[in-house]
Amino acid sequence: MATHHEHDYSATGEVPKPQTKAIWRTFIILVGLTAIEFLFAFTMESSTLRNAIFIILTVFKAFYIVAEFMHLKHETKALIWSILIPLVLVVWLMVALIAEGSYYYDSITNYFK
Repeated sequence: MATHHEHDYSATGEVPKPQTKAIWRTFIILVGLTAIEFLFAFTMESSTLRNAIFIILTVFKAFYIVAEFMHLKHETKALIWSILIPLVLVVWLMVALIAEGSYYYDSITNYFK
């Protein structure tokens, strides 16, 4: 886990600095990724490439949101890997099931034609 320090700011008189730079940076990154998604949505024809771009950008946004707002980037590397490796395996499983399901559907529909 990340190191957390208990501070009694009333005793020392210190006030923590506001994190406005980090907030604006996060805002700009998320707005930029969303703007890129809108650019692809309104300029590209509907295709597999456009869908793949959307999926990749959505995964990047999800990882960034988890790192920033759930503070995963401040955790130990072992915890981060213990979350990422099963996630990658689940995504691989979904892709494999979709591919196999498509193959099974095609083989059944072609068999009865």
